[in-house]
Amino acid sequence: MRTAAQPINIKVLLGDEEHDLVTYKGEYRSLMMLLFDRLYIEDFGECRGVGRCGTCLIEIIDGGPSLEAYDRNEEMTMMRLGHDTERCRLSCQIPIDDDLNGIKIRVKR
Repeated sequence: MRTAAQPINIKVLLGDEEHDLVTYKGEYRSLMMLLFDRLYIEDFGECRGVGRCGTCLIEIIDGGPSLEAYDRNEEMTMMRLGHDTERCRLSCQIPIDDDLNGIKIRVKR
């Protein structure tokens, strides 16, 4: 017997607005794709998920994936942008999985 996929709840702060998004593992390739599709943020994800432009920058406010999971492009982009790597990530480098359930993020603009 197959069990139903569990919802992944993500709270997103965008400017003065707060959004509650619900998705499922495998529905989107990355957090960037979810944010772009559901919230349509202008000029967001310019490099289409390669990790080089920095336009999909988010701040993790509460919960979330291991912050040590940087790839080289993300690490170099974060250094170039001068952002705090303890709390900030490129959303294109974060896969949609159960680790995101309950996360609260702020889209950095």
